This record gives sequence, structure tokens and C-alpha cells, in this order.
Amino acid sequence: MLYEKEYLHQFFENSGKVNSIKSREIAEYFQEKIIEKGNYFLREGQVSNEYMVVEKGFMRSSSFDLDGNDVTTAFHNNGYPVFEVASFFNRSPSKENIQALTDCQGWTITYEQLNMLFHSVTEFREFGRSILVKGFASLKMRMLSMITETAEERYSSLLKSTPEIFQYAPLKQIASYLGITDTSLSRIRKEMMKK
Repeated sequence: MLYEKEYLHQFFENSGKVNSIKSREIAEYFQEKIIEKGNYFLREGQVSNEYMVVEKGFMRSSSFDLDGNDVTTAFHNNGYPVFEVASFFNRSPSKENIQALTDCQGWTITYEQLNMLFHSVTEFREFGRSILVKGFASLKMRMLSMITETAEERYSSLLKSTPEIFQYAPLKQIASYLGITDTSLSRIRKEMMKK
């Protein structure tokens, strides 16, 4: 019989931080979660209380700028943890929304359970630290790309790293993530197709 949480078990084991026995122990603390397309995992103003590992589906984090424009801050697909880090760890209201762009299935753990594992399972603490370091490095690279790269270069990088994004996210959301207008994104896409 196939282990129900096999994906989660492999997710922890493949990190290189958790052995097979511990990964199964940790997986037992996670509960399955289904989020239908269009529904929210987190809404602005709520405290982020769940950490989710997405097994299937595509999600988006977003916030509103001072002019009321909906700006995409991140995309999340399978194999990535989803939570609003500042809200989760500071226990403060989130400034972001996290919404399912497709039907999503994954595994969640609460803030309290995650903290308990952090303090009691050394391997999980190392796993968590590696996830936070990767997330911080990724955020730093994204911030620098907004300063040092052209819109075309940012688009090209996104196309290489996450090609499936164009199947699931509307161009307007992708454009806001890249820091450009949807008109500019359409122009860049047309020019790239000619090359």
C-alpha cells in the first residue's frame, strides 16, 4: 500500500537534512488541505497560522499598492512551502493575500506544531533553517533583479525558472510580479517569439 504522505516524506528526505525515519515522524504532524481555485489560503489582515507544502497546484501572493493596484509578490507551485513569513513568525496581521490560481492540494502544519518540532527535532530545525535561508536568498535575488536587470531579462529568467506560470496566471498578474505593465509584457513576449 502506498504511504498516504509519501510526497511529504520525500519532500523532507530530499532536503538532505532529514533521514527517512524522521521524515515520516515529521510528516505525521501535517494535515491534508485542499483549496479550490479562486479561494484564499490567507487573507490580508489575518495572522498566518499555517505552513503549507504544496503537492499539486499553483498559488499567488499579492498585496495592494498605495494606488489600490493588485501587485503579485510571489508565485508558489508544488514542492515549495507557502506561508507569509513575517505574519507567521511575528504573529502579526498579514499584509498579503495568498490565493489558489488552480485547485490546490497540499499539507499544512500549525504555528504551534511547527514550533514544537523546531524545538524537539534537530533535523527539522536544520530543514527549517535551510528553507528560510533559501527563501531569503531568493528574495534578495529578486530584489536585486528589479534594480539590475531589464524587464526583458526578468521575463526571460521567469520563463526559464517557472515556464508553467504562463498556463496558470493571467498576464496582468505576471506583469505586476515583473514590475511592468501588461502592455509591456505583451510587447516583450512578441519580440521574444520573433527571435
